[in-house]
Formats: sequence, C-alpha cells, structure tokens
Amino acid sequence: MSEITLHITDREGVAHTVQAPTDMAMNIMEVVRAYELVPEGTIGICGGMAMCASCQCYILNEVPLPEMGPDEDAMLAEAFNVKPNSRLGCQIPITEELNELKLELAPEE
Repeated sequence: MSEITLHITDREGVAHTVQAPTDMAMNIMEVVRAYELVPEGTIGICGGMAMCASCQCYILNEVPLPEMGPDEDAMLAEAFNVKPNSRLGCQIPITEELNELKLELAPEE
C-alpha cells in the first residue's frame, strides 16, 4: 500500500497531518471523514456527488490537481464562502501527486 501525507486544517483552525492511501480509490472528503476531522453528518452530505458543497476546501499550496469538472464548477458557483482556491474535496481523488497537499476546510454554512 502506498500512502501520501496531507496537511488539513479543520473548521476549528486545528492543523492535522494525516496519511492517505493512494490505492483505495478515496478522495479528500473521504479522508476527512475517516480521520473524523469534522462532526459526523457535516461533510459529504450528498455522498460525494458534487451536489452540496459540504466538503468545500481551500487549496493552500501548489500541487497538481485534476481539472475542475462542470458539476463541481456549477456547485461552487452556488456555494457560500467560495474563494478563488476553492475545490470540492469529493472531486479530488487521492493520488501520488497530492503528496504534501495543504488545505483548509471551508466553514460549514
């Protein structure tokens, strides 16, 4: 199993350094859930379908990310607290390229 390191700042401002497997088809939202970095039921409400923006996060450093798809773009156009570096965690699969990614979870509302 291959793992990468992610640096995630939760909604309370607490920084976490976590390990994420690259061979389990997980995404950022699922890693946040697995490490219980937010209260249960407050992230991934739509099940990772880019339909709720509960997993919105701010990308804080330069790492190769997948292109934003039309569903993600449309959801962010309607979401609150959107910044130029906003992405939906459910739309970012865990890959080797994400090693040392730094991100901050967007506020809940």
